[in-house]
Amino acid sequence: MQAFTIHDGIVAPLDRANVDTDAIIPKQYLKSIRRTGFGPHLFDDWRYLDAGGLDVDVATRRENPDFVLNTEPYRDASILLARENFGCGSSREHAVWALEDFGIRCVIAPSFADIFYNNCFKNGVLPIALPAETVDALFAAAEARRGLEARVDLVEQRIGLDDGTACDFEIDAYRRKNMLEGLDDIGLTLQHADAIRAFEARRAGEKPWIFREL
Repeated sequence: MQAFTIHDGIVAPLDRANVDTDAIIPKQYLKSIRRTGFGPHLFDDWRYLDAGGLDVDVATRRENPDFVLNTEPYRDASILLARENFGCGSSREHAVWALEDFGIRCVIAPSFADIFYNNCFKNGVLPIALPAETVDALFAAAEARRGLEARVDLVEQRIGLDDGTACDFEIDAYRRKNMLEGLDDIGLTLQHADAIRAFEARRAGEKPWIFREL
């Protein structure tokens, strides 16, 4: 998993509440478990005017010119600003895969659905929950300055805008440490690889029948 320390990027304002995971990545894309290639299908039903699927070439589809990520400079956005209850709905991890594959490293909102929030930390996307009034101020700044840029500093737990304003955010210390070090569940397990190998070797000596090939 890619570590997150300090990230500079364009803020894309998605002024919608209760954005569910089916909107983030529709159900027809769940057939693939490759974890990559979902970026072109992020917010698929909102980004395109015609139907899509794994067997449909994105290049042949018509974009919705009114959707924020189809406009400049937001095609290159890496920070997503949204309203409350972002990531609600089903528990599909594909939703975070799609965000990450598009290039989104951070999502800022007043609140998140619990499973989506946890999946973000497992895939290197930083979810930041801020008070509603702070999010309102960020939306106002993004409206006043198209292409607003921000620095998200996980080390100092601070968001700084290119207009000079800043705000702090809270995050669980354990999750913060893992994000800073780029450790997902597999990475955490591999930190104990030597102990695991030693245990298996000892177990093979004590109970060899378990390891006997049939």
